[in-house]
Amino acid sequence: MASSLTKDAAGQGTPADGGKTFFGHPRGLATLFMTEMWERFSFYGMRALLVLYLIAGGPDAKHGSQGGGLGLSEGNAVAIYSVYLAMVYLLAMPGGWFGDRVWGPRKTVAIAAGIIMAGHLALAVPGQATFFAGLALVALGSGLLKANISTMVGHLYDGPSDPRRDGGFTIFYMGINLGAFAAPLVIGTIGQSYSWHLGFALAALGMALGLVQFLIGTRHLSPRSSVVPTPLAVAERTAWLRKGLIWLVVAAVFYSVVVATGHWTLNWALVPITILGLIIPTGVLVRIKRDKELTPVEQSKVSGYIWFFVAAAVFWMIYDQGGSTMSAFGETKTADTIFGLHFPSSWFQSVNPLMVMALAPVFAWAWLALARRSREPGTMAKFSLALMLIGASFFVFVVPMGMASDGTTVSPMWLVSIYLIQTMGELCLSPVGLSVTTKMAPAKYASQMMGVWFLAVTAGDCTTGLLSIAGVDLSGVGIIALEAAVAAVAGVAIYLQRKKVVQLMADVH
Repeated sequence: MASSLTKDAAGQGTPADGGKTFFGHPRGLATLFMTEMWERFSFYGMRALLVLYLIAGGPDAKHGSQGGGLGLSEGNAVAIYSVYLAMVYLLAMPGGWFGDRVWGPRKTVAIAAGIIMAGHLALAVPGQATFFAGLALVALGSGLLKANISTMVGHLYDGPSDPRRDGGFTIFYMGINLGAFAAPLVIGTIGQSYSWHLGFALAALGMALGLVQFLIGTRHLSPRSSVVPTPLAVAERTAWLRKGLIWLVVAAVFYSVVVATGHWTLNWALVPITILGLIIPTGVLVRIKRDKELTPVEQSKVSGYIWFFVAAAVFWMIYDQGGSTMSAFGETKTADTIFGLHFPSSWFQSVNPLMVMALAPVFAWAWLALARRSREPGTMAKFSLALMLIGASFFVFVVPMGMASDGTTVSPMWLVSIYLIQTMGELCLSPVGLSVTTKMAPAKYASQMMGVWFLAVTAGDCTTGLLSIAGVDLSGVGIIALEAAVAAVAGVAIYLQRKKVVQLMADVH
């Protein structure tokens, strides 16, 4: 779950245009807040249903649950879920590129919202082919929207020194968590209890509402949001189109042969994507590190940043199983009543955003209080704590998994406790990682490094996907304990190496 946590209180000034404000901020923030809220409503609503729909009607489905899904095994469902999430974050980089060089941020966001809506509508149509086409469209649209809508928030303010800027981003990210909190309660309930495809259709409706209010409210956005910062020259555009068409033809021919010869299985799509999801992040970091134009100080910072990147990949590998391995456990092995109230298992997906909204101000206050006493933990210490917490969450997970091994269902509070620990870890890593990424980025790659940060999520999810494809039972007690141990060891390792990394960080603190 994306979150925001700022160390410095943002002053509330007047909007740049001198007109009406949105909590003391430019009016355009309301437009972007609502767009992001509805986009996250559609995204997390579909996400809450995804694994449950994939296993519905199959061998790993809950006895007596709604059928009509794809009937896949839990392993295949986790692999598909992991690959899908990985692609969302992988496509954020080309999404930002399109905003910078082809359409401009505003047009890119409008097109992206339309693609996302079309994807959810495809998911609402029964059939395996329409389902995977819908997933691809939602991933593509989300990648296009993710980087560009944040860019437009920045355009509302008078540069990085505007005292309202941090506060504006905090309000904006609250929209993310509001949408993510409401989605499982609405879309999850309808989809899981009545009709999967009606649930997906509600996700499409949510994105449609977001798109309509975005188009109506564009007049409040900064004119810079319509500008293409570095447009492609005609020759460049032609070259990119040629390369894209060549690769498209190659892929079409290759997969046509695979299908025609009767060798097609789902792994022909999943394996190449997961491998690319590991190769691309590695290749991007290597390319930046080997750039001869970087100064020695920038080279040192990139070396230090690799530590943060690897740590983040390990963190997200476990954290993102909250919507796959833990979601399946919540459906099949967790009681669906608490205090006499019956609820669908998709509601568990609302726990994290609720806790983010509750705990983010607490963490912000804690860091400030410690900073005033010169005792605030350094960035490496926070990353170490995040890894230890995510590892601890899976050590806790081992307990209810063992309790449920004889077929009994466990208390929902086990999953709530695990999500609580993971949220605490997220608040130690996610906002800190966003901040350190901007601070350690070489000047040449200043606008690209945020995409590099998102690639850590891609790498983590692709690792999970490859394990599932290889037949590793991610719902087994042994593998859960092993993942927990890996995270804990990684946390200890980076803490022990913190002085070395701090030296590599140069003037970044």
